[in-house]
Amino acid sequence: MKEEKNKKDNTAPEAQSEAKEEEAQAEAAQEEKPEEKTREQELEEQLKEKEDKYLRLCAEYDNFRKRSQKEKSDIYSSSKAEVIEQILPILDNFERAAMNSEADFDGYKKGVEIIFGQFLKVLEKFGVESFGEEGDTFDPSLHSAVMVVQDDNYGENTIAQVFSKGYRLGERIIREATVKVANT
Repeated sequence: MKEEKNKKDNTAPEAQSEAKEEEAQAEAAQEEKPEEKTREQELEEQLKEKEDKYLRLCAEYDNFRKRSQKEKSDIYSSSKAEVIEQILPILDNFERAAMNSEADFDGYKKGVEIIFGQFLKVLEKFGVESFGEEGDTFDPSLHSAVMVVQDDNYGENTIAQVFSKGYRLGERIIREATVKVANT
């Protein structure tokens, strides 16, 4: 065994230096030569990139959807508040009129007419229009006929009486007019 050890010790430095040189050359060759990616690795990288883009797009859309819902809710709340803000002074006037026990009938009537005018101005301010007057031509898309009468004083399909006016906001019908129609 000692002989083998001595042989190894004698030959070892030369062999070790040759082995070290070969390893160094192999490492240098590997460093110089970049690792070539397989087609599968390239496709996996592309798939990961696409997944990342997809997830980011989903997150952006979700944020957009939430932001839009919040804006819509805020707009709805602020418009309701604006309408109520305009109606509250009218409500105050009704309350004052109801609490005024010293007024006579003509005073109450005049007060109610003034308050009614205020209310119409508020509706007009928000673009609300009334329709459905006696003598207008009956239109089933605007009017709801609850009675029909044969009367020679009116033309065919003419509104003879209005029970409640209709209201619209732009092209949108808020409430149809409830009417009595003559000569249908």
